[in-house]
Amino acid sequence: MATLFEKIINGEMDADIVHQDSQVTAFRDIDPKAPTHILVVPNKAIATVNDIADDDELVIGHMVTVARDLARKEGIADDGFRLLMNCNEHAGQEVFHLHMHLLGGRPLGPMLAG
Repeated sequence: MATLFEKIINGEMDADIVHQDSQVTAFRDIDPKAPTHILVVPNKAIATVNDIADDDELVIGHMVTVARDLARKEGIADDGFRLLMNCNEHAGQEVFHLHMHLLGGRPLGPMLAG
């Protein structure tokens, strides 16, 4: 069964897409944790960081450069932003399609609480 993110990538589900190319899709999070909260996902279905194959290295790097460019476009690059990837339940991964959170637009505070 296709994940929520696969449906967004394939145009089967609405999302506020801010970037899409042959390798990745980026869209605004529906439950933002910061003024800018964008998810950058590979178009290829990869469940978790643990499932990244050696030949996925270019797409993973592309996710970072797309996030960098979006941070600039959103006007948050100079003040700072956070890139975050969760892996499995203990880290809080909710959708099992690899994704990177781009967060910024205000001071984000410490990395982990308590």
